[in-house]
Amino acid sequence: MELSDDLIKRLNDLKKYTFFEILELAGRVFIIVDYDESVVIGKRGFLPEEKERGLVLVFNSKMKFSWDDDVISATLVFGNSPEKCYIPVNAVAGVFSPDLRIQLAVPAFKTFKQNNEDLSTPSQKEEGEGKIIDLKKLRKQK
Repeated sequence: MELSDDLIKRLNDLKKYTFFEILELAGRVFIIVDYDESVVIGKRGFLPEEKERGLVLVFNSKMKFSWDDDVISATLVFGNSPEKCYIPVNAVAGVFSPDLRIQLAVPAFKTFKQNNEDLSTPSQKEEGEGKIIDLKKLRKQK
């Protein structure tokens, strides 16, 4: 399947729709952000392991953030340090809720488009398998 600009836009719209539906239903939503030079996670940046596996970020309904057509902007706290974050929507590889047990996983478009490879190649399937999140580990403890 070819990743046309129209397909990428529609999938990015699906990410946004899924994000806000989960946020409304569960009060919080998780996203998986793939490493890319265009992603800014304040001064913290990506840790070496996060560059390989991606970074999981949590948003809740009380936070102030904006999701424009192409980017999510927010100040997120890591430990006790607030960091200004700028996340291009193309770098969002997944939107999920451990509470609702829902997950939308998509390719990070910039990477696949630059590689100009067929999405069905075995190496990419294997890479994608590492992105599956065990939702049981992220569920709220009662």
